[in-house]
Formats: sequence, structure tokens, C-alpha cells
Amino acid sequence: MDKVYLDNAATTPLAEEVIDAMVGTMKMNFGNPSSTHSFGQEAKILIENVRRQVADYLHVTPAEIIFTSCGTESNNMIIKSSVEHLGVERIISSPLEHKCVSESILDMKSRKGVEVNYIRPNEKGDIDLTKLEELLKASDKKTLVSLMHANNEIGNIINLKQVAQLCKEHHALFHSDTVQTMAHMNLDFSDIPVDFASCSAHKFHGPKGAGFAFIRKATGLKGIITGGPQERSLRAGTENVSGIVGLGKALELSLNHMDEYTNHMQDIKDYAIERLSAEIEGIKFNGRSAEKENSLYTVLSALLPYKNPLIGLQLDMKGIAISQGSACSSGASKPSMVMMMVLSEDEMDHCTPLRISFSHMTTKADIDRLVNALKEISSDYTIEKTNVEHR
Repeated sequence: MDKVYLDNAATTPLAEEVIDAMVGTMKMNFGNPSSTHSFGQEAKILIENVRRQVADYLHVTPAEIIFTSCGTESNNMIIKSSVEHLGVERIISSPLEHKCVSESILDMKSRKGVEVNYIRPNEKGDIDLTKLEELLKASDKKTLVSLMHANNEIGNIINLKQVAQLCKEHHALFHSDTVQTMAHMNLDFSDIPVDFASCSAHKFHGPKGAGFAFIRKATGLKGIITGGPQERSLRAGTENVSGIVGLGKALELSLNHMDEYTNHMQDIKDYAIERLSAEIEGIKFNGRSAEKENSLYTVLSALLPYKNPLIGLQLDMKGIAISQGSACSSGASKPSMVMMMVLSEDEMDHCTPLRISFSHMTTKADIDRLVNALKEISSDYTIEKTNVEHR
């Protein structure tokens, strides 16, 4: 059975060019980048070339790019080191953040006594910047604001520059989880005064186990993984050379084809909205995911008009890979915090959320397969529901 993959917000397939670049590196550049001989220095050059490539994309200096294993590590390092080494006493965030951010914040609250303020989103998943400004004005404590650029479940995008400028005006540090937008959007950190940002290569057809943190040099952030002097002494440990090369190749492909990929995915998303709306009676879309403004083109969050906790398994049995929420929360028995924030109690009790996420490899035929499968499942559910009512 041919399979359909619609869970690209969780991870994307590796591009063939990325695989080739990584295999070539593993064969030819196996040296330890910290070694002074030619084998080590050849590997070191590969890393530094990618560092410059990333820095050019973000319009920052190479020294501000620190390679890590993923966005989770980057976010942990930024949040925890801000408390440990920069004297942050208060963190402002929202309930919509990725689990690695929310758990890091709670860890700092528990272990370090950090004050935590949350900005509750509205029913569309929007963050009230007036509330943010009120919170920034309310205390003289050294503050870190942590708000993700685009939500990984409903796709809502914040105005990164506006938030960054607001933080700067009130002398607060600003961290943004940019995992869902890095390499999917043009980002200019010479114009956007964000202090910290994060990236995972596997969100744009690169390898798992490779990512980076942007750490603005002026902040003075220090590392929390100690040992050797790798990564400007901010992240000790032997670098994942082939993974970093894969990240660089995936970034190159994404930037070279950004307009083409963006237009394709937006077209696929529009088609999915059209087909689902026409064929699934009562379907709704969560947050701003069905809008073109302030919505990430890779993500569509749908709400089926019936309760079916087995929908993911049923679709998988039909050869369709999809998610009911963040992959990091998919094993949980209760709905994600994001869904709890944007859905009403009645919707939580009687409806089923689905996250459909696209890549440039997604086709309209994939969407047709999904719609047909959902129609079959909906029909079965309706019959079952009718039988229950008649009993």
C-alpha cells in the first residue's frame, strides 16, 4: 500500500541531496574537529563553512551560531543559562509553548524560584501584546520573555519584530522558539532584535540530531554542558560533523527554493481547506490555521465534529500518517495544552482535533486520500452513533 505522509511538523523526510552530503562526509571527513592534524582541521572547516552559511541567512555573526543536537537542547540551554548565568528572576511566556520550553520554565521555577507569568491566548490562539507590555512594566526584576514564532499545532505566527522591540524598550531579554519557521521564512536578526532563537534541521528535510541556537553575543550567555571548548565553550562535546553538514545542505536547498516551496505548500493547504470544508460536514479549523495572514503555510489544524480518539490509528491503518497534536505530546492521554487553550469545553468533549502538516513533497492526491479516508471513518462513526442512540 502506498503511504501518505502528512506529519511534516513532527519531522520531514531527508532530502536526497542531504543524504549524499552526509554520506560523503562520513566517508571522507571522519576526523575529530578538535584535532590539530589535517583530518581534524578538514572536519573543522566543514563546520565553520556551515556556521557562516547560517549566519549569512540570519544576518548575524558566525560567533553567534552555536550548533546543538536539536531545538529542544537549544531551548533548554537558553532558558536555563539565562537564569543560571544572566540573573533572570522572572520569565514571561504563554501556555502555547512547546513542551521543551514550558518544562524548562517550570524547572527554573521549581529549582531556582523564578517568577513565571503567563499570557493567556484568546480563542484564536493570539497573544495579547498589550498584556505583554503591562507585564513588562509591572516589575523591575530581570526578565526573559519566551514566545514561539509560529505555533507547532495551530500555526499562529506572532509579530517577531514587534515583540522583540517591546522587550528591548523594557530591558527584557527575548527568546523565541523558531523551530517551525527557521528555513521556512526569511529571518533578519540584524533588523529583528531577538536575543535568542532555536533550530532543528529535521523540520526542513535535514537530519535529526542536528540543530543550532542563535545567541546574541552581547547577552553574555554561558553554556550548561561543560567539558571541552567546542562551540565557543557554550556547548562542550565532539561536534556531529555529518549532521551539521546535512543541516547546511538542507538550509541551502530551502533558501534556494523558498518561493517555490512556499507557493506549493500554500496551494496544497488551500486545497486541503477547500476539500475538507466541502466533504466533511461540520468541520472547523483551529486558531488561525485556515487564514493566510499570521498563519504558517505548513500547518493546518482541523476539528472533526465527533469524538474519535482512535482517528490517528484508523488513518494509519489506511496508510495515512497524521497527528492529533504535537509529536512530543502524542503519547499523552489528555489533550495538549494548545488544544485546551483554543477549544471550548463542549468541543473538547465532543470533537476530535487533527494536525495536517505539509512539505514541498505533499501532493493534492495525498489530500484526496486523506479526505476520502475521513469520509469513510465519519460514515462508520455516524452509523455507530445512530445505533447507540437507537438502543
